[in-house]
Amino acid sequence: MSETPPQPIEYVPYKDEHQLPSIIRLIENDLSEPYSIYTYRYFIHNWPHLCFLAMDGEACVGVIICKLDPHKDRLRGYIAMLAVAKDYRKRAIGSTLVQRAVHAMKQQQADEIVLETEFTNQGALSLYQRLGFIKDKRLYRYYLNGIDAFRLKLFCNTMVKDS
Repeated sequence: MSETPPQPIEYVPYKDEHQLPSIIRLIENDLSEPYSIYTYRYFIHNWPHLCFLAMDGEACVGVIICKLDPHKDRLRGYIAMLAVAKDYRKRAIGSTLVQRAVHAMKQQQADEIVLETEFTNQGALSLYQRLGFIKDKRLYRYYLNGIDAFRLKLFCNTMVKDS
């Protein structure tokens, strides 16, 4: 008797409030910052089209939550949260979620995309740098745990033609 091959990971946009408990559980297990339900709702309800989930069957195994709004003289995308379940890492799920979010923000004419990550998080730093993000500045004692952060930035080519 042979094992059933694993299902491919499916990437889906945020649909509705029923997905929120899974999203919160995944992020709370992964990120050092505590977020209130209001923070999740602020991002997801204002920019539902910039929230993507990685699904393994019925299980949410990855999520990215972003926003896009004016900043000074440009349109700035912001990656607020990215989390992938520990058992699903090293399978390009995080990269795929970031690429989908970046693509969606570029489609809406983002000039740049920024995020912060702990300066000790080598996995996240290498993932974002592989995708073209550069270190913009170091933010001292940025997180509640006293850890410094790097702000990373991706400059978007706004002359990209839709294909």
